Amino acid sequence: MQYLSIVCGYLLGSIPTSLILGKLFFQTDIREHGSHNLGGTNAARVLGFRIGALVIILDALKALASVYIGSRFSPVFGTLAGLAACVGHCYPIFANFRGGKAVACTFGYFLGLGAYITDSYLMFILAISVFAGVLYKFRMVSFASLISLAVGSAASIYQGNTLVMFCASAAYILVVYRHRENIERIRNNTESKISFGSKK
Repeated sequence: MQYLSIVCGYLLGSIPTSLILGKLFFQTDIREHGSHNLGGTNAARVLGFRIGALVIILDALKALASVYIGSRFSPVFGTLAGLAACVGHCYPIFANFRGGKAVACTFGYFLGLGAYITDSYLMFILAISVFAGVLYKFRMVSFASLISLAVGSAASIYQGNTLVMFCASAAYILVVYRHRENIERIRNNTESKISFGSKK
């Protein structure tokens, strides 16, 4: 029975929130616009900031809920179910395996690990703080995501849990893999930037 929590995590992660909201309220398949992925950043660009923010929150909750469900059986299954949600978000069975890049999902995963597995929010707090700082400085969501989640996953070393360290690292590697094109654009200085107020 406990193994079903991992399957449940994958299925929760597979729920394409931006696709559902786009089709429900805008009659738009978000995969046909912008960067063509199901992440919150693309949802914000295509459907507007409010929908993008809602998608980010819902995507984070998918992983958080997965960790909670698995943790009802044991910390091991909580940790694995959260990772499964991140995989499901990237390769969703409900959207022909064309998903997002798991940034919000991984933030939710780190929050879930702190809340239900390690009793320490170090990974999440460091990640979200670094994200805010790097985003403000460089105005690139992808760059801020990669740096902040690297810091968060590195902080797993201090949790005293080998499985958490392994799974947090695996989640980050997945994020990096999904950002291959972004990394190339960052290197070429062609990555899209966001603006704050009157900044261009």
